[in-house]
Amino acid sequence: MELTVSKVDGATIIEVVGRVDGATAKEFEEKITEGVPDDAPGAVVCDISGVEYISSAGLRAVLVVAKRFQKLKKPFSVCGHAGPVAEVFRISGFEKIISMHATREEALASAGG
Repeated sequence: MELTVSKVDGATIIEVVGRVDGATAKEFEEKITEGVPDDAPGAVVCDISGVEYISSAGLRAVLVVAKRFQKLKKPFSVCGHAGPVAEVFRISGFEKIISMHATREEALASAGG
């Protein structure tokens, strides 16, 4: 798994590529915590268009990250989910508890960024 953090239009973009599973879930959480400090301004968008597989451990990691940002009152959304990864999010009900968008542009527009 590769994870890159960047700034776009005042928002923090987290780009994830590869697999988010039992072997990488903890690293996913840690890299986001390091890359997006509590006092970082703006919304956070997690772009998973490069994720080819996500397991239940990966879903849990996304939920932990989402709850952290919710506690900080920082808008958080996930974008770019497609194919089997989108199906995992849908079946698990995550689309009902986390702001999900088809594209990064939609996620940024929704966050006001």
